[in-house]
Amino acid sequence: MPIMATFNLSSFNPGFFILLGIPGLEQFHVWIGIPFFIIYLVAFAGNSILLYLIFMERSLHEPMFFFLSLLAGTDLILCNTCVPKTFSIFWLGPQHITFPGCLTQMFFLHFSFAMDSAILLSMAFDRYVAICFPLRYTTILTHQIVIKIVVAIISRSFCIIFPCVFLLKRLPFCRELVIPHTYCEHIGIARLACADISINIWYGFAVPIMTVMSDLILIGISYTVILRAVFNLPSQDARKKALSTCGSHVCVILIFYTPAIFSVLVHRFGHNIPHSFHILFANLYVSIPPAINPVIYGVKTKQIRDKINLLFFPKDNH
Repeated sequence: MPIMATFNLSSFNPGFFILLGIPGLEQFHVWIGIPFFIIYLVAFAGNSILLYLIFMERSLHEPMFFFLSLLAGTDLILCNTCVPKTFSIFWLGPQHITFPGCLTQMFFLHFSFAMDSAILLSMAFDRYVAICFPLRYTTILTHQIVIKIVVAIISRSFCIIFPCVFLLKRLPFCRELVIPHTYCEHIGIARLACADISINIWYGFAVPIMTVMSDLILIGISYTVILRAVFNLPSQDARKKALSTCGSHVCVILIFYTPAIFSVLVHRFGHNIPHSFHILFANLYVSIPPAINPVIYGVKTKQIRDKINLLFFPKDNH
């Protein structure tokens, strides 16, 4: 029996929304929930271990690892915002979520994406300074400068996303408050309103996309300059070490931006693609990067790899 939540009168403070999951794939929900649960455990454990190592190991108290800990913390926020609700829908059926709860989930979801993009830009800047100005690295990226960068990252992300909350709170809702998705996102909520949502569509698309695209362009410029500097290094060992250091960053950047660009293109041009694919891909996008990022850094960053070996295999390291 379909779940209906109908309001005869417009309401600026609806009681709750109903998250359906992936319409059309209900018979597979239980099986789809299993890999999402495993991915969530990997993301939670991996990012928690990274944060623990960076916090406890004095040798990792450098700007690069400070930015990495910020990325791990943001990924924890992202996966805890959406994924537990997702596999509870898959296993227990459609779930109710209050209007304030929906707005909160929406805010932290988009806030985490904006944070991730800004952190990846700051990490590209860190590598640019380390490789192009190695002798001035500690004087350029001082503790005070790093703190200012972090404050700028958080402030920018907050200022970009927080207006979405007010853009949604101003809308009246008079339709059935059923969201054919596993989590609340800005335009998905706005489409349930019985009012003009053109400003929501404009703001929700233009401002975040322009911000993320500007980050991507600046990251591209940074790594172009970095590669030129690397290939001008006289020593082959120095070139290999520099490329290895940047390798993990480039992998994480590709994992973050490639699905984002693909998702935007699919939403804009993929009208023939089933809606269930859009939702499934959106769920993979919020769960896969937080799970893969700590694995990449654990495998490709020697300092972290050594600390992980020491943490889990202390006897083998004596």
